[in-house]
Amino acid sequence: MYADLIIYRIKTLYTPYHQPPIRGKAMGELNIIHRAFIAIKQGKIVGFGEGDGDAFLGSETELVDAKGSIAIPGLIDSHTHLVHAGSREDEYEQLQKGVPYLFILEQGGGILGTVEKTRKASFEALYQQAYHALDQMMLYGVTCVESKSGYGLSLEHEMKQLRVNQRLNDMHPMRVISTYMGAHALPKEYKGRKDDYINTMLHDMKIISERNLAEAVDVFCEEGVFSLQDTKHMLEEAKRLKFLIKMHADEIHALGGAGLGVDLGCTSVDHVMAISDQDIQKLASSNTVANVLPGTSFNLKKAYAPARKMIDRGVILSIAGDYNPGSCPTENFQLIMQLASNQMGLTPEEILHATTINAAYHLRVDGTKGSIEVGKDADIVLLQAPNLTYVFYHFGINHVKDVYIAGKKVVSDQKIVRD
Repeated sequence: MYADLIIYRIKTLYTPYHQPPIRGKAMGELNIIHRAFIAIKQGKIVGFGEGDGDAFLGSETELVDAKGSIAIPGLIDSHTHLVHAGSREDEYEQLQKGVPYLFILEQGGGILGTVEKTRKASFEALYQQAYHALDQMMLYGVTCVESKSGYGLSLEHEMKQLRVNQRLNDMHPMRVISTYMGAHALPKEYKGRKDDYINTMLHDMKIISERNLAEAVDVFCEEGVFSLQDTKHMLEEAKRLKFLIKMHADEIHALGGAGLGVDLGCTSVDHVMAISDQDIQKLASSNTVANVLPGTSFNLKKAYAPARKMIDRGVILSIAGDYNPGSCPTENFQLIMQLASNQMGLTPEEILHATTINAAYHLRVDGTKGSIEVGKDADIVLLQAPNLTYVFYHFGINHVKDVYIAGKKVVSDQKIVRD
């Protein structure tokens, strides 16, 4: 078979190779190939290995010299709040002074402040803001994202966010996976009427299902937001409607959200900074993924999720960015990975698994993404680094040289490439 494109003279290729979900010691085991090539045809990987890929060379094959770069699979950010309006630097000083995140929310700020701005914003304004954010993420090597709603908190405005996701998926090179998160906070107009809002959301969820606007449903299970009982009620209905389900769990208080997530069959439980040892053990005996968000801990000056302990005990772990205007306003996914290394004590090999194949697994795209493997999408990142460890050692800069999505170059020498 002749390839459309061969990337050759790759100094070292690093990719997961175990079938997901990957846990424990297997997260430290990569396929490492020196002096490597990758052959691509019609957007899919048709071959890779040591050498120049001459067996795939035809008269019309395009050859790309990687010039000694290292190669990894496209990175997957499996938890973002991508579509929103405005920013929250007005709350930054409060956070720096130690004002609790949940207190700001109770006063009508935080998530609710962004809700007010997002409701007022036009579809086009939200689309342009999110498109620009995706470009920034892509420059740092991200090729697939999950995007949650949750800044509308009404059917009209939640659907506006979800339709932006759909248009982004159609128009931007990246794959954008939609999650409905009407249960992000209690809107101001429902203050003191939480049960009424939950009933409204359950009705809205049916409409979102009928219109095929989301693939998953997420709930913020936390003190002062939605209780374990609330969460169970909403996610059971989401399951009945054939949505994948997930939770913001045990972010600030150890409510037992992660354990509930296992009981319900959540694809992931996210944040888990305050998770109990009991629930770590429960996760370890399940296929629910602990999706940790080190950037949020860094920005809010909170404890980091016990990722080292979770891997050692056999929990399936992924790492995500949590890009949002309040608790983690950064599109720099390499910084998120570097925090996982420096602050969580994870190895480069574990972090690569957690930001590629395990993220793909809980988003249910591991059949096409998450590793350099024959038959998968040719989502490939070339890094200007002598080895994988150097990417974590030399922090705070962008190591990406080129990015390919489905075999098409979308970043060249750290610049966006357009049609």
